[in-house]
Amino acid sequence: MSNETQQQQVTAIGKPARTRLVIAGAAVAVVAAGAVGIASVNAQRPDPAAQAPIAADVSDADLQQSTHLTLAAATRAAQSALDAAVKANQRVTVAVVDRNGNTIVVLRGDGAGPQSYESAQEKAFTAVSWNAPTSQLTERLKSAPQLADIPGTLFLGGGAPVQAKGGAPIAGIGVAGAPSGDQDEEFARAGVAALG
Repeated sequence: MSNETQQQQVTAIGKPARTRLVIAGAAVAVVAAGAVGIASVNAQRPDPAAQAPIAADVSDADLQQSTHLTLAAATRAAQSALDAAVKANQRVTVAVVDRNGNTIVVLRGDGAGPQSYESAQEKAFTAVSWNAPTSQLTERLKSAPQLADIPGTLFLGGGAPVQAKGGAPIAGIGVAGAPSGDQDEEFARAGVAALG
């Protein structure tokens, strides 16, 4: 066999061998990069034990506690208000909010109008915010009409505050959907009465 033929065979064999080496080298590089990536991600995630919250010894004078209705109590009040409305053949929605105005429960009675859902929540929020029935608050609008501009409020009859012993507001009950605010408020008061 001539030298030229041998060189052609070596060259023919060498090319695939080089290609395999290049591919193998690339695969090793990809695996190594993945391992480095995993290691760097783990390095960025500190030990969970090292993330323990920092405890502060806060004095009682710097703390404030508030009283909230339980879900069971709020549901009982809402159901009592809805039952009073059904007994009067009215289709309403009842909402109960906590001291901060957050909705605890809403019961939409069969056939209640679509506007009643939001209105009930706003009446409940208004009652707890001012710790007064919304029917009384409508009188305040005569001397301070800008109160009606406060977001989330509705100065129509139908909202009643729930008070703890001592008169502090802890919740509000709003009813909407009856033909008059007086009726809505009567049903809201039935909800308050159910709480004792």
